[in-house]
Amino acid sequence: MERARAFTGWDFAGVHARVLGSGIPWDYAALARERAAKATSVLDTGTGGGERLAEIAAGLPGHFFASESWPPNARVAARNLGSRGIGVVMAAAAHLPFADGTFDLVLSRHEETAPAEIARILRPGGTFLTQQVAPWNWPELAEFFPRRTRFPDHEQEYARAFAAMGMDVSVRSARYDTAFATLGDLAFCLAVSPWEIPGFDIDRDIDALIAIEARHGGADGIVLTEGRYLLEAHA
Repeated sequence: MERARAFTGWDFAGVHARVLGSGIPWDYAALARERAAKATSVLDTGTGGGERLAEIAAGLPGHFFASESWPPNARVAARNLGSRGIGVVMAAAAHLPFADGTFDLVLSRHEETAPAEIARILRPGGTFLTQQVAPWNWPELAEFFPRRTRFPDHEQEYARAFAAMGMDVSVRSARYDTAFATLGDLAFCLAVSPWEIPGFDIDRDIDALIAIEARHGGADGIVLTEGRYLLEAHA
């Protein structure tokens, strides 16, 4: 929990968890890089610490920019991306400080999206590519945490919003199991994702965590169901 309190960026390399089975049937970073290679101006919204954008942009000739709304992460992203010539602005996805039609590719990984704002900053013929955590991710938690956030069905909401603006939309979904090696690994993920369980606290919630381990723990670890979807919209 001390490590969680000091967490910045968006790198979960220290979390011991593994996907059981085939997992996600697409490679978001590879798809993003493929589209970025053909783009002249690219924005990554909710870039976290810029870790994945650095991988996507490496060696590509286009002009890359990033936005991040959480100040500690914006500072990490500025350090990680600045040396690569990638500008970072601190801004929420609903209010992006860019002129209309600035980008021919906008990327977003696990960041809340405002379809009208994305459509505004896209050039005619531009593309929006996002991978999102499905609203039904980790359904097992609801039994043990009644206060768990109930997310709206943004998978359908986003798709309908982009389609209503005349964009061509495609959506792919994936459901799979992930095994957390220890209860500490799961607790870390919950601690750094405060939107999942409001007010999550290791002392307050230890009984619920132990109950989850008792119900869903096994030889593989603590197994929870994860969900992701990939949405692509073309202007």
